[in-house]
Amino acid sequence: MGYSALFAFLHHAAAFTLFAALAVEWVLIRNELTQASARSIMRADLIYGVAAGVVLVVGFLRVYFFEKGSEYYCHSAPFITKLTVFLLIGLISIYPTVVFLKWGKPLKEGRLPEVPPAQLRTLRLILHLEQGGIVIMLLAAALMARGIGFFG
Repeated sequence: MGYSALFAFLHHAAAFTLFAALAVEWVLIRNELTQASARSIMRADLIYGVAAGVVLVVGFLRVYFFEKGSEYYCHSAPFITKLTVFLLIGLISIYPTVVFLKWGKPLKEGRLPEVPPAQLRTLRLILHLEQGGIVIMLLAAALMARGIGFFG
């Protein structure tokens, strides 16, 4: 019972950290880019990626070792939705991460990264899509926790 609670805590703490890091990215990218904000965005994206990894690993540990078991979750439409949306968010988050990593060189040289307006719009759109995906995941988690959408 104790490990189940610990892993639930770790899963939720990582999920909240992921959301907070994404919110920081979104707020910072809305304003004019400065060297300080670009560095902060890069740090937030690193935290976001680490938190996403923790959410995924701890989530799978919970599914297979600490909760209702994989048989239950594999027959839960909300769980499948939640996992699918998580993976889609992960895929679309690759683009911003690659862009942010490219900012490292100019920032080390004391220059501001060149970000064309179209690229900035794309980054903002992706961050919005990621936030929307998190909302869908929260709904799926609530449904899953109540056994709604179980088939089989």
